[in-house]
Amino acid sequence: MKDASSVRNIAGILKKFSDKIIVVVSAMGKTTNALEQVVYDYFYGTGEALKALENVRNYHLPVVGELFPGRDHPAHKKISEVFTSLEQKLNSAPGQDYDYEYDQIVSAGEILSTLIVAEFLNTVGIRTEWKDIRKILKTDNTFREGRINWELSESNARESFSFSESRIYLTQGFIASTIENDTTTLGREGSDYTAAILAYILEAGKVIIWKDVPGILNADPKYFKDAVLLKEISYRDAIELTYYGAKVIHPKTIQPLQRKSISLYVKSFLNPEAEGTKVGNVNYENLIPSFIIKTNQCLIHFYPRDFSFIAEENLELIIGSFAVMGWI
Repeated sequence: MKDASSVRNIAGILKKFSDKIIVVVSAMGKTTNALEQVVYDYFYGTGEALKALENVRNYHLPVVGELFPGRDHPAHKKISEVFTSLEQKLNSAPGQDYDYEYDQIVSAGEILSTLIVAEFLNTVGIRTEWKDIRKILKTDNTFREGRINWELSESNARESFSFSESRIYLTQGFIASTIENDTTTLGREGSDYTAAILAYILEAGKVIIWKDVPGILNADPKYFKDAVLLKEISYRDAIELTYYGAKVIHPKTIQPLQRKSISLYVKSFLNPEAEGTKVGNVNYENLIPSFIIKTNQCLIHFYPRDFSFIAEENLELIIGSFAVMGWI
């Protein structure tokens, strides 16, 4: 979702469904990248943080202006309040934990996008209830890679998404919070994972992920012109593809769905009528070979000086050293 047209497209897609629905939305366009720049400038005191934030504002305001002509629509005030809060944050001194500051600032991308989408849906007659997922999904204090507190999150989700008064809820992907209500994030591209968490807790009938690709392909079309759509794929094969680097689905998404046999559909946001890919309890004799390209890699050779072998204890030391240096 990158512009006003994309927001309208969401409304068009939702009109095709009469089910009880939770819509999980990620930040618009490259907003997360832009907010990461804000975090960097803020934490390291470059003096450019407010300017970087202005770039984020200038991206969203034209979208809001196109969707809600006139300054009297509530959407304008709600979006303005988010940016005012961010400005206040940037005018204060940062703490000592970069990852903490990252989550407090970058999470605004999802708040902005969901406020815009929810306001637009209600404006065009699709009654939608906006929810702050940070009040529902709880994690530990591992900022940027929050680990879900399943027991507490399940209790909150069942209470918040009761469907007693609303058929459609709209909430944020990627973000959550600690028990102390400090915002956390679930790892980059984590919106798919949020949908899987909610589906697992609420025992959803299915999950549909809308992407700018026709589904899961056996290769990146940027590198392979003859990439083929995988119409069906098993949970196991999907996990393997994501583990080795396929970027269509977040690596953590599949396992919660597999645990309760909830089918996942990856469909085209640009062509909603297209078949897409089904991930589930699928059987097939042969799977089309898949190819994953990884760039910016290097090969390192290790040679022990004492003529010993590189065994498990040595590997632990080597990998641990890489982790300390932030290489993995």
